[in-house]
Amino acid sequence: MPLRVGITLGDCAGIGPEIVDAALKSDRLPEKAEYVVIGKYPDCSLGKPTLETARAAAAALEEAVTLARRGALAAVVTGPVHKARMYEAGFKFPGQTEFFAERCGVKNFAMLLTGGKITVALVTAHLPLCKVPSALKRSEIVRVGLLLVDFLHRRSRKTPRIAVAGLNPHAGESGKLGREEIEIIAPAVEELQSAIRNPQSAVLSGPLSADTVFHRAAEGEFDAVLCMYHDQGLIPLKLHAFHSGANITLGLPFPRTSPDHGTAFDIAGKGIARPDSMIAAITVAVELARNK
Repeated sequence: MPLRVGITLGDCAGIGPEIVDAALKSDRLPEKAEYVVIGKYPDCSLGKPTLETARAAAAALEEAVTLARRGALAAVVTGPVHKARMYEAGFKFPGQTEFFAERCGVKNFAMLLTGGKITVALVTAHLPLCKVPSALKRSEIVRVGLLLVDFLHRRSRKTPRIAVAGLNPHAGESGKLGREEIEIIAPAVEELQSAIRNPQSAVLSGPLSADTVFHRAAEGEFDAVLCMYHDQGLIPLKLHAFHSGANITLGLPFPRTSPDHGTAFDIAGKGIARPDSMIAAITVAVELARNK
């Protein structure tokens, strides 16, 4: 039986509908999979999000997660939403990642993006930057690290090489530019390596200076980078693979992915939106569902 993959359009005033349509009409999606657009969407003016388009996007998410939890979908791919309008419509989550985790009753989850030669997992995600140091815990680094190891094993049989980024410039410069590396991150790396049952199932390095670690990953030295906060991972990922990146929620009972970009209201309907990231998101979703 083909895998059934549900796809939501996101906010239909943005580029979601056109990139989904272009992806489905392309010859670049995995074969032996069935793709179904989830949700009912209102007529709208392209580039002009409304409460109605936000409510429709939220309703599609609810339908998709319900179907996936019932086993009617093997994976879910979500289009980009406009968070400000979603909040106005009553959406109570920082992002779609947190929505799916809550609806699935999952507390052990994390946000990961992959594209090109870079894969990044985030220890902290949708937080103001000023709150990151206080939110950074040894236990959280270990928890997300284990999810990352599991993800890498699902994609390849080789021993993954994981770099752990420092929080501060130059990874703290031996404590002169911050002590999080000494007091939190380095002990977490040791604990994470010990928590991996087979020492050969992953090789960890760090904490490493974030200003060079992504170049090293792109050059093939590492298979993934465990990042301490949102932009630390997303800026290099999107610079390196903006049109081919995919966002994955780790820890769910089913694969959930999305493009690595937003609604792009300014170009909606102009015929210039590229479907590459949506194609990547669908492809990874199918791959993970098959390897589950």
